[in-house]
Amino acid sequence: MSEPRFALHTLGCKVNQYESQALREAWLQRGYREASTDEVPEWIVVNSCAVTSGAVQDTRKLVRKLHRNHPEAAIVVTGCAAQVFTEEMAALPGVLRTVPQQAKADLCVGPDALHFACREADHFPEFPVTASSRARGLLKVQDGCSHGCTYCIVPHTRGPAVTRSPEKSLAEARHLFRGGLRELSVSGINLRQYGRDLTPPLDFWDFLAWLDANLATEWAGRARLRLSSLEPSELTDKALDTLRRCRLVAPHLHLSLQSGSPEILRRMGRGHYHPDTIRTFVDRLQEIWPHFGLGADFLLGFPGEDDAAFETTAALVRDLPFTYGHVFPYSPRPGTPAATFTDQVAEPIKRERCAILRSILEDKRTAFLQQQAQRDHIPFIVEKHPAQGISDTYVPCREISGAAPAVRSLVQARPVGWDDKGLLVQLETTA
Repeated sequence: MSEPRFALHTLGCKVNQYESQALREAWLQRGYREASTDEVPEWIVVNSCAVTSGAVQDTRKLVRKLHRNHPEAAIVVTGCAAQVFTEEMAALPGVLRTVPQQAKADLCVGPDALHFACREADHFPEFPVTASSRARGLLKVQDGCSHGCTYCIVPHTRGPAVTRSPEKSLAEARHLFRGGLRELSVSGINLRQYGRDLTPPLDFWDFLAWLDANLATEWAGRARLRLSSLEPSELTDKALDTLRRCRLVAPHLHLSLQSGSPEILRRMGRGHYHPDTIRTFVDRLQEIWPHFGLGADFLLGFPGEDDAAFETTAALVRDLPFTYGHVFPYSPRPGTPAATFTDQVAEPIKRERCAILRSILEDKRTAFLQQQAQRDHIPFIVEKHPAQGISDTYVPCREISGAAPAVRSLVQARPVGWDDKGLLVQLETTA
């Protein structure tokens, strides 16, 4: 009897990517086989996203395309779009069943989703990842969100904040490093709420210091941790002290900033931080990290965002040392307070503002590449041949001398130039 073949397609955030890898491993262990590009899968699982209207539209388009290409395959839609738009996803051509996000862990038994009853998780949904052929991976330590930003659908799709056992996170990190990964991104839906549900409660920075200390004796200089998206309110004195002491954490932060206007942040339900917090923190961070990458997410065209509010955001971006950014136009999400706000911004204005901010960020990215090309050496992790990878500051690197370091190795290289794709480097040593 042949092994049942599956294909897995993922949209959305890093946590979704982590969960897809966990599902893939579980199915392979249970005797399923991932279909190659020239094979017809029997099962197709789409791990969907619903954070924007565009993400839901991408899910619809993908499902229709997959059904056209493989009309005989059974399609299962899971993830956040399946949680919120269950009936709509179920009505798409070729879809056999939808599995809501909060029951996704049940899919670990196999892509054949007919033999279990979906349930909602009341604890941390375990998606253990034990292996990966990649050089860089994810370490999911938290799920869900209990905050309730006025624009955000995530509390509806993933439920309240839940924390993974610190001991399980440490065990998984050790296993993945020993299995060959050389970088893990510490990820969650809202790391600001990490540990609040534990007994006793545990602060995220205390957890990170503990995780780093337990891994550093074996892995300092050989592997690294990277922080996933952080709330600006987490940029505290304690954060600086922790980053100063950590030996594995890469010099790179990504912030869930959304807007530079205090008034728009208040209307978003994000009045718990002020943009000026970032200015102060970054000035002090330079004492710890002489070189660091700084990215952020921006949500433009939120209801009530006038020209002055947008210019406040643009001015903040010009002023701070951002090295890249992700810019999204606001789209009303069903069931969220902001969807009912009357002062919605016209779509052409949203598009114009997004284009302006992306242009500013692209100029800053170019300036950062020029700066990074002046460094004496760059540590980067080799992800594929010819030697390419990501630097400590989150810049793509390409080795140009013809050297062939092992994939999944941490190497030291000398930057010799840059182009629009990243840094050009020459190999020095490997670890």
